[in-house]
Amino acid sequence: MSDLVVRAEGLRKRFGKTQALDGVDLAMRRGTVLGVLGPNGAGKTTAVRVLATLLRPDEGRAEVAGIDVLKEPARVRRRIGLTGQYASVDEDLTGTQNLVLIGRLLDLTTRDAKKRAAELLEWFDLTEAAGRMAKTYSGGMRRRLDLAASLVGHPEVIFLDEPTTGLDPAKREDMWGVVRTQVTQGSSVLLTTQYLEEADALADEIVVINHGKVIAHDTPDGLKRRVGGLTLSVRPADPAKVPDTLRVLDAVAAPGTSASAETAAGARPGAVSVPVTSDLALDEAVPALRRAGVEVIDFGLHLPSLDEVFHALTEGTPAPAASTKENELV
Repeated sequence: MSDLVVRAEGLRKRFGKTQALDGVDLAMRRGTVLGVLGPNGAGKTTAVRVLATLLRPDEGRAEVAGIDVLKEPARVRRRIGLTGQYASVDEDLTGTQNLVLIGRLLDLTTRDAKKRAAELLEWFDLTEAAGRMAKTYSGGMRRRLDLAASLVGHPEVIFLDEPTTGLDPAKREDMWGVVRTQVTQGSSVLLTTQYLEEADALADEIVVINHGKVIAHDTPDGLKRRVGGLTLSVRPADPAKVPDTLRVLDAVAAPGTSASAETAAGARPGAVSVPVTSDLALDEAVPALRRAGVEVIDFGLHLPSLDEVFHALTEGTPAPAASTKENELV
């Protein structure tokens, strides 16, 4: 069995004058979460639609769960779950009826479909609303029902296209738990998201797409190290000790760099930071600060945030507006 559960090579798709995909290569390892990031109109949703057999590419090939998406789309559909950007439940059916219908379409017995529906409704905190028509649900509730529908068939591969859009922070974190549980139970998840902290929290690897091309593919830490190295940050208890702190941190700075005060975005008064080559800088800085009489109330070693990575990779290259045809169900 191949370690890759999703593989795409040279995917191209044009909508009118818009080149939505321009030679996209993707690979997702089995039992992992692949985060796909990119500006609006970068091609993320188009790529998901191709992989989920809803859209035929103009060029290229793709396999999901070892099955060619162009040659055997029906087989692929039986192995995947999909949640698009917008909830697509039947508003004239109840929550239970929506999920039972999906189960029956997946050839579950009526009994098994009802059992799975009850399980998912409880999981997504929808049990009390199970007997109400979906048209009476709030937007967040419809979104959660849509997410539940994508999991009815215990899919091997799950495509989640901005799944937590419209959810409040608490429900978003609940969804993160669902994703982690699905992976633990053997599924693989491809996740597109506008929330960079979501990708950082969930993804084993991240692909960045811009202008229909993959411009980066690495682990979250790998991407952070490519954009910038480690930074040691210190905040002395006494602001008057900032000059002493600067001298100490200069001594552990990476070659060609120096310590600076209050330059990091969001830094509080008196914060001092310095680029360092490794975490060994901690071993040098801590005793040196003590010898200099600097009492520290904030001390940290960190990589750039995923936000900084995203902006560094995509800065100055706004994606063209996507054709409205990209949002059509094909």
